[in-house]
Amino acid sequence: MDIKKLNIAVLLPCLNEEGAIGNTVSAFKQELPEAKIYVYDNNSTDNTLNEAKTAGAIVRQELRPGKGEVVRRMFSDIDADVYVMADGDETYDTSCIQTLINTLVSSHLDMVIGTRSTPTKAYPKGHILGNKAFSALINKFFDAKLTDVFSGYRVMSRRFVKTIPIISDGFQIETELTVHALHHKLPILEIPTNYQSRPEGTKSKLRTYSDGIKILSFIIYLIRDIKPLLFFSFLSFLFIVASMILGIPVIIDFIHTGLVERVPTAILASSIGIISIISLFTGLILDNVTKGRMNLVLLNYKNHYPVNSYEKV
Repeated sequence: MDIKKLNIAVLLPCLNEEGAIGNTVSAFKQELPEAKIYVYDNNSTDNTLNEAKTAGAIVRQELRPGKGEVVRRMFSDIDADVYVMADGDETYDTSCIQTLINTLVSSHLDMVIGTRSTPTKAYPKGHILGNKAFSALINKFFDAKLTDVFSGYRVMSRRFVKTIPIISDGFQIETELTVHALHHKLPILEIPTNYQSRPEGTKSKLRTYSDGIKILSFIIYLIRDIKPLLFFSFLSFLFIVASMILGIPVIIDFIHTGLVERVPTAILASSIGIISIISLFTGLILDNVTKGRMNLVLLNYKNHYPVNSYEKV
């Protein structure tokens, strides 16, 4: 497959990446001279826009703050056969991009993730630990073996980009892309790539703790949304345990005395027990709704782009 025949779009969401965005654009232009490179600026206050234009990128803006907002706009606006998404901070290895694209096309995949090496200077320890923890959590719930769910270096097919309903607004976007592919059992693959330090004078926008909490909250939201029976069954279990802890002593007292001496506790235990039953049935109902929605997404996915479309290029 000659990738020169493909319509390739390189998508670079960025915010205040002066000193890095120009080199990032130039590096991708060198590796993919036929590709169109789009820089979507998210309200930068430095020279990011001019630097990207000078380097030869097509520059557009998304005023709503947040990386997820930018990616949603890019996926909606740009039409291509293959989409390359990376950060504009000059940390990803562009020399392997042709390998990533060739793997996507030749193996008929929907997403190839460029996993990052983790040298200490380039990748803070807090980020490494968080990535491993969240990767393990996602792998557990979705029966996967991914190593870097937060990598922003991804090559994606047109049908994947055009059929994913993005709902995240910030740094949760990589999690959403990954979980969407895992949940719908779409073909994806990880390929190791080099990861280097940001240029001096530039600063990461990711805040380890606050953004980590947002990502964890988003993962819980996705689990509730995608696996409602599991989520609400767990809640039901917690409620029934609480109900038993409160109610068993009341029952024991009644057996011994024939009286319900702790009426408020009895009422509370009964109420929590009812909530437990409601939670279980809520999970059962939402599970059927989720399966129906999943079928619609897959039908749209299958009809949107033929599996062997690349062979026609």
